[in-house]
Amino acid sequence: MCMNQAHRQSIFCILPPHILREIAMRGNRQQREHALDALAIDVTARSMRATLQLMNPEAPRAVMLPVSVTPQRTIYNAAGAGDLPGSVVRNEGADATGDASVDEAFDGLGATFKFYWEIYQRNSIDNQGLPLDATVHYQDRYNNAFWNGRQMVFGDGDGTVFDRFTIDLDVIGHELTHGVTGSEVNLVYLGQAGAVNESVSDVFGSLIKQYLGGQTADEADWLIGAHLIKVEPAGQALRSMKAPGTAYSNSLMGEDPQPGHMRDYVNTTQDNGGVHINSGIPNHAFYLLATQLGGKAWERAGQIWYDTIRDSQLDRNASFADFAARSTFNAGHRYGTDSDEQKAVIGAWQAVGVDAS
Repeated sequence: MCMNQAHRQSIFCILPPHILREIAMRGNRQQREHALDALAIDVTARSMRATLQLMNPEAPRAVMLPVSVTPQRTIYNAAGAGDLPGSVVRNEGADATGDASVDEAFDGLGATFKFYWEIYQRNSIDNQGLPLDATVHYQDRYNNAFWNGRQMVFGDGDGTVFDRFTIDLDVIGHELTHGVTGSEVNLVYLGQAGAVNESVSDVFGSLIKQYLGGQTADEADWLIGAHLIKVEPAGQALRSMKAPGTAYSNSLMGEDPQPGHMRDYVNTTQDNGGVHINSGIPNHAFYLLATQLGGKAWERAGQIWYDTIRDSQLDRNASFADFAARSTFNAGHRYGTDSDEQKAVIGAWQAVGVDAS
């Protein structure tokens, strides 16, 4: 694990290391090898991510510029190798290729761009029209996808435990949202601040999927990666915002360890202080807020969360309580003090054991 002064840095992977470690212990020979390979590749990519953040540790908060709002997408093919970005296989305006990973990545980048522009008038990831690049077919049956600070990278999955990592739109939206958060508050990727970082990506990854599907908060499944897991039983996912701790349960991955309340908060030194585990708590708070307000979750609930990550008073080391307090403020600022929206924010955080005052 790389160090950046006072805190550790990590690549922003969709698949947390605790899942890969479980597969490495429980799987057959081939499954173990693929899990261990993914863990080793992730360590190298962490170093790349840490270097990028050292170059720009205090990312400036994005500002709107009068530039084009047309996405500029480029998809590269690594062809099973580890060199980035690879060979160009599809550019903006080009027809579909027939390669599912290429076309899903292209469409996912476009859907994420469209969501942020049409809902929040945000011009790409950095709000300044950043071109969106992605590499597919990275490494040999690589079990992960990540945002490295500059582009998206997708593995094909091993084919037995995980499908290709372009298959779920919310996975793509999750990873690109790390870029959004990084260009705004740039939350430290450690402990509660890191778990907030992961949660914000889950929130907007889910909202992008809901927006594309025209779903209300009550109609949404609130699952992340619902098509990714190939292991029986059917219907498993990486995380559940509705019911943290229930997303998966199988002989290879073990039991979903996510808590949904502070009483079950997991104190650990692994995964930068459990950023992929304890994110279940703010995830569940957002689910409760969205379903309490009803309707389309990207409108009021999503707007409050978006206002909060753009809030200049939100510190990079924000705890759950810090984020709760700023989201309460932003709900009041946009919808009025003691409004239904502000009361719902307070109630959602209280329901997961976090003081929002």
